[in-house]
Amino acid sequence: MLPTLTELEQAAQLVHATMPPTPQYCWKLLSARAGAEAWVKHENHTPVGAFKVRGGIVYIDHLRRAEPGVKGVIAATRGNHGQSVAFAAGRAGLAAVVVVPHGNSVEKNAAMRALGAELIEHGHDFQASYEYAQGLARERGLHPFPAYHPVLAQGVGTYALELFRGAPDLDAVYVPIGLGSGITGVMAARDALGKKTRVIGVVAENAPAYALSFVAGKPVATNSADTMADGLACRVPVDLAVEAINKGAERVVTVSEAEIKAAMRAYFADTHNVAEGAGAAPLAALMKERERMKGRRVGLILSGGNVDTPVYRDVLAGS
Repeated sequence: MLPTLTELEQAAQLVHATMPPTPQYCWKLLSARAGAEAWVKHENHTPVGAFKVRGGIVYIDHLRRAEPGVKGVIAATRGNHGQSVAFAAGRAGLAAVVVVPHGNSVEKNAAMRALGAELIEHGHDFQASYEYAQGLARERGLHPFPAYHPVLAQGVGTYALELFRGAPDLDAVYVPIGLGSGITGVMAARDALGKKTRVIGVVAENAPAYALSFVAGKPVATNSADTMADGLACRVPVDLAVEAINKGAERVVTVSEAEIKAAMRAYFADTHNVAEGAGAAPLAALMKERERMKGRRVGLILSGGNVDTPVYRDVLAGS
C-alpha cells in the first residue's frame, strides 16, 4: 500500500527539519537536447548528494518510536543508501554498520566512513552483501535496515511532493529503479495529489530485473546486475515494490551503458551538474524516447551525483 498524503506531509516535516527542499529547474539546453520541456529534480543537492537521505531520516524516526531500545542498525548498500543510514543513525545517536560488495565505489565508501559508519566489504554484488548483512544483524543484535520498505517510500516520496508542487503539471516523470523506494514514492505523491502524470521507470539493460518483472507481472530475478550505474544494480526485485510498480507505472524503459554515459555528459554540458549513472538514467531514457515524448512537459529525477572521480573522468572523456 502506498503512503497517503497525510503520511507524506508528516514525512516532509521530518525531512525539512533537517534539510531544505531541493530545487526543480527547467533547463533550456537540456530541453532542446531532449526535445521536451525537461524539469530536473535535483536530488544531487541533498546533504549526502542523493535522494536516499530522505528515507533514512524518516525510517530512523519510525524505528526509534517502534523500538526505543534499539542500539544500532546494519544495512547492505552500494553507497547512497549506506550514506543515508549513517547520516540518519548518527543524528539519532545510533551505531551504523554498512556492508558493501568488494570493488564498491571508493568515494562512496569514504563518505560512509566519514558519516560514522563501520564499513564491511563482503561479497561480489549487492545481493551477496545483503544476505551477509542479514546474518550479521542476528549475530550482533543490530536492527536490519531494509533497502526497501513502505516507510522509506514515505520518506523519499517527499521529493515528489516538492516536484509536483514546484513544477507545472507534468505529462510524465522518469524515475530510476534500484529496489523501488523512489518510484513508489513518486507514484504515491502523484496519486495523493490527484495528478494524471505518467510515471516511467528506468533500469539498466545490464540489470533488467524490474523491467522483466513489469512484463511478466511478477518478480523476476536475474543472475547478474553488471552495470556502472551502481544505484540500479539490482538482480533480486522486492515483491511489494514489483506489485506497486506493475500497478502504477506506465512502463519501464531499459537503457544501455553507453546511453547512461551519454546522459551523464549531457547533464554536465547543459547544466554543469554531476550525475552518477543512476541519476543520469532518466535523462538517458527520455533521449531514447525523444520522438515519443516530443513537446511534452517531463520530470527527470536526478537521484544522485556520487560518482568516483576516475569513473567520471573517463565518462567525460567519452570512454
